[in-house]
Amino acid sequence: MFLRILQIAIPFVWFGALGAISFMEAPLKFTAPNVTLELGLGIGRVVFQTLNKIEIALAALLILSFVFARPKTKSPVYLFGGVALLLALETVWLLPILDARAGQIIGGNAPAASSLHIVYIVFDAVKFISLFVLGAILTKQNLRLE
Repeated sequence: MFLRILQIAIPFVWFGALGAISFMEAPLKFTAPNVTLELGLGIGRVVFQTLNKIEIALAALLILSFVFARPKTKSPVYLFGGVALLLALETVWLLPILDARAGQIIGGNAPAASSLHIVYIVFDAVKFISLFVLGAILTKQNLRLE
């Protein structure tokens, strides 16, 4: 039963963390008084590296819950696979590049224009929606409303 509760909770906890950081904290920090671009980027680097580690931990917990308490259909596994793929791409490809760009800007250099930040936002938006849907599917599968 505990694993089924985890299957319900993890996607919604992840959904909340992703929404709070990516879609609230990130843009709002630049509207605060006296926050320079360099300071905002420095804070963002720490926050997004931490969020990434939390996302990896949540993904690992969800995988374990799937191994020991298999979902009733394959759709949650496939949906989670898409989320995990986006997380992997962010971890090994996008975040290192964006981190290096932020480091250049903080160091006073202006890197060439790039659309990778938009790609990251799109990835997070897709993950955000997918996690909500995944949580809803797992809730329906794991809670029997009789």
